[in-house]
Amino acid sequence: MHVMPNRSRKKRQPDPNVTAFSIIQAISGETPREQTAPRSDEKDPLAVELGRRGGLKGGKARAESMTKAQRVASAKKAAAARWAKRKS
Repeated sequence: MHVMPNRSRKKRQPDPNVTAFSIIQAISGETPREQTAPRSDEKDPLAVELGRRGGLKGGKARAESMTKAQRVASAKKAAAARWAKRKS
């Protein structure tokens, strides 16, 4: 079984334009400008809470809006996907 790499863990490459600009500044003898602080990789707790709230009520709200036949079809499709994943 081939597993795709998780690309979200990849470190972000520096912007080539910023790199080129700093090289030009070094060559010309200009003093480099003060750079802004790098982004923090920590998540905003308020955004996390909002996402969690939506996730907790999403499935129930979706199920309430579906007919019984739609719920049955969705459950069958989910079960088939789980079994297909288990076989491979």
